[in-house]
Amino acid sequence: MIEEGKETKKKSGKMKWIIMLLILLLLGGGGYFAYTTYFQKSTETAEPQDAQLEEVDPSDSQVVTLPSFLVNLSDPLGRRYIKLTLDVEVASPEAAQVLESASAKVRDAVILLLSSKSYADLASLESKILLKNELVTRLNQIIGSSKVVRVYFTELVIQ
Repeated sequence: MIEEGKETKKKSGKMKWIIMLLILLLLGGGGYFAYTTYFQKSTETAEPQDAQLEEVDPSDSQVVTLPSFLVNLSDPLGRRYIKLTLDVEVASPEAAQVLESASAKVRDAVILLLSSKSYADLASLESKILLKNELVTRLNQIIGSSKVVRVYFTELVIQ
């Protein structure tokens, strides 16, 4: 009878270690997943502008100035807004004409993107760079190819 009590204690001690090891492995796997999903994406999305610069001849590029955008942010109280003026660098004069002819689509895409952001989404420098990359992606979707090289903020007020 004494031997049976020792065996159950040994089994329960081993079980505790196995459970603790499984929990530790699950936490480590979850941490790795969170890191690769949320933190590495910001470095991957910051590269497309630089990658597109190599393909574009600087002498052919042209800068198009868009009118100012004044948009309410998606904060809970609705009291914050952003005022943004953009200059868009495109790869060719033809792309500039296409961008200017699709001005209604461009304004709609920029307004929808800005109105989906909150003050916390735009407060840091990294988030502003991410916003630039999102704008490049949206404008390239409107034009239909990767003709938009960069977006420059010429005026940015978040209040």
